[in-house]
Amino acid sequence: MFEEKNYQFYYNQIILIILLSLLPGLVFVILAWMHQVVGGSLFWYALLLVTSIWGMQLKYRYEAGVMDFDALSQWYGNVKIFYYAIFSLWTLLFILYAAEVESKLHYIVIFTQITSSVVASVLLVRDRKIFIPILLILLLPLSLYFFYIDTLYGYVLSLFNLFFLAILLYASNSTYKLIRMNDYQAKHDMLTGLYNRRYFLTFLENLMKRLGKSKKVAYLLLIDLDYFKTINDSLGHDVGDKVLEAVARRIKNYAKKRYIIARFGGDEFVLLSLERKVDEYSIDDAYAFAQGLLSLLKEPYRIQQHRLYISASIGIKVITATVTSTNEFIKEADIAMYEAKEKGRDGIIVFNEALAKRVQIYHETEQKLYFAFRNRNIVLYYQPLFDKNKRVVGSEALVRWKDNNRYISPEIFIPIAEKTGLIVDIGYYLLEEAFKTLVEWDQEGISIQHFAINISVKQLLVERFAEQIEILCEQYLCEERRNKVYFEVTESVLAEDISRIVTVMEKIKKLGIRFSMDDFGTGYSSLSHLKELPIDQIKIDKSFVSYLSQKDLDHTMVPAILSIAKLFDLSVVAEGVETKEQFDFLIEQGCDFFQGYYFNKAISKDEFLFLYGR
Repeated sequence: MFEEKNYQFYYNQIILIILLSLLPGLVFVILAWMHQVVGGSLFWYALLLVTSIWGMQLKYRYEAGVMDFDALSQWYGNVKIFYYAIFSLWTLLFILYAAEVESKLHYIVIFTQITSSVVASVLLVRDRKIFIPILLILLLPLSLYFFYIDTLYGYVLSLFNLFFLAILLYASNSTYKLIRMNDYQAKHDMLTGLYNRRYFLTFLENLMKRLGKSKKVAYLLLIDLDYFKTINDSLGHDVGDKVLEAVARRIKNYAKKRYIIARFGGDEFVLLSLERKVDEYSIDDAYAFAQGLLSLLKEPYRIQQHRLYISASIGIKVITATVTSTNEFIKEADIAMYEAKEKGRDGIIVFNEALAKRVQIYHETEQKLYFAFRNRNIVLYYQPLFDKNKRVVGSEALVRWKDNNRYISPEIFIPIAEKTGLIVDIGYYLLEEAFKTLVEWDQEGISIQHFAINISVKQLLVERFAEQIEILCEQYLCEERRNKVYFEVTESVLAEDISRIVTVMEKIKKLGIRFSMDDFGTGYSSLSHLKELPIDQIKIDKSFVSYLSQKDLDHTMVPAILSIAKLFDLSVVAEGVETKEQFDFLIEQGCDFFQGYYFNKAISKDEFLFLYGR
């Protein structure tokens, strides 16, 4: 399959080769007329004119980025014949006038054969299928001509001509290989040998132009390997690279030549189908293809002494003439893929109208979020924390965003803030507001020992985060107040560079601030991680607490979490407590602190001061 850049190259050479043929050809006709041997040259020049007109038609028939593969293949086949024809005409001229010794025109046709071969080897060097046959067409007849002179110098000239042919072939072939190598490196991923992201986006943009004209459709599969980072972290990047190579081979062997395949970056791969007519396309076919590919990717991998099992999440997006932006299209396929991840991974999601609506809401929320932050419409509410005697001992600072007369859930806008990077600025602002509130409450006489603030993993990965906290502490918090502060992190920190995370947490702990693990038991936690992370507290996720009101369900999870906490000398907070039955069960099991609607919802700092102040 030839690439768009090569087609453009052949297109650019047509005019130049026509000019380099017509002008010298006209000069030769004039010389033939002057020597009164014009007959054959007129017939030859007429053929040259017809061939040149055909070449011009081919040039104007070419539409960069719009023609589909079938049209491009047909066009390339015709252009190849055109180049063969126009250089063969010079061999025809040589045959017609090689015997014109008296008029000396045989010297000119010998020279034109040699010159034409140099032109072909230089201008058509990007394609061996073109320049090799043309060099043979031009120079082999010349060697035969010298050979049949039947003299010693004729044999020598014949041999020299063959030597010249060999040199041209070698030089052209070497240049061809160098050009191909440079093209390959510019367009391919060095690890897997698949196309790289930059070339793929260029190809996709051209495909969308073609679809706009042809009204055909295509589809794209965006593939992300599940938990691939775990392989890199546990077995090393060498093993991870070999897994990526093995995955690339499986995808390539499965897709064959029906798809353009690229490594999009990291452990993401993308497959783009060729154009199809609307009546030949079926989303069921795309889904069935994705299912087969997913099954193949899940088969075991034998890497060195390891037997590895991985799965993948696949998003499918149909491309039609209505799609106008490659960035928009990639984002939609990406959303479909992440939808598959959110639904448990190891799955396939087709981007549809429902997802399109979610994308629209996502974009609108993303735009509003910037203005909300700038206008300080994002604020903190505080949910009180109680001990087993139902006394207020602390609070958790919870972010709230009021958009006009409705509140937007943090579950909606926090992931958006994390993806856009705005969470870093929002997080710093909220930290400062929380510290100010703690100071204000202390001054108003609110006696609390526990002040929890949620921290995003994106904040922990900021290079100067620990230094920023130190500055805020020096500005607002004395040592006594710092000892009240708990930074709550979720189990998602365990999916990041754990050693880097631990280093940052240790620096912050030296300031007197402690750490609590939120939503414990819902994600990545394990006993080894609990031992590794410098945490002081765990929070039982409300999903476990909610089960306690249902008598027919297994209630072993909460006691197990409490046992683990005691083993590691950690305090425990149960969140989402809504009934007396839940509260009584948790007290019986030895839980330390409680929060939830059974006690109170999250309220503003002024309401908190009014209810729990002096």
